[in-house]
Amino acid sequence: QVQVVESGGGLVQPGGSLRLSCAASGSIFSINAMGWYRQAPGKQRELVAVITSGGSTNYADSVKGRFTISRDNAKHTVYLQMNSLKPEDTAVYYCNAQGLGKDALGLSSFGSWGQGTQVTVSS
Repeated sequence: QVQVVESGGGLVQPGGSLRLSCAASGSIFSINAMGWYRQAPGKQRELVAVITSGGSTNYADSVKGRFTISRDNAKHTVYLQMNSLKPEDTAVYYCNAQGLGKDALGLSSFGSWGQGTQVTVSS
């Protein structure tokens, strides 16, 4: 079983910055991709940014140029540096990890979500 835990959310003024962290732990053989998603009240969960084990990244158009995703493969950790934050960035941010886990039967794929961390951008 693989667990994912986010940290770093909070309240910030418009134009400010926050850095989110996400760590995956458990019976991990390899992680293919880790990403950040967000869900605002009354809206569907949407992709913010994703990074593969090889370092390829993909961003939502709404955050390009403002957010940067990075990862530490050895620590199974991903970061999201958020700059120039806007009120419309307010949401619960969720981390997702996908890869292969180890169990008594061998290797099996997993996709694990964290519980989310609240980001509020307001003056």
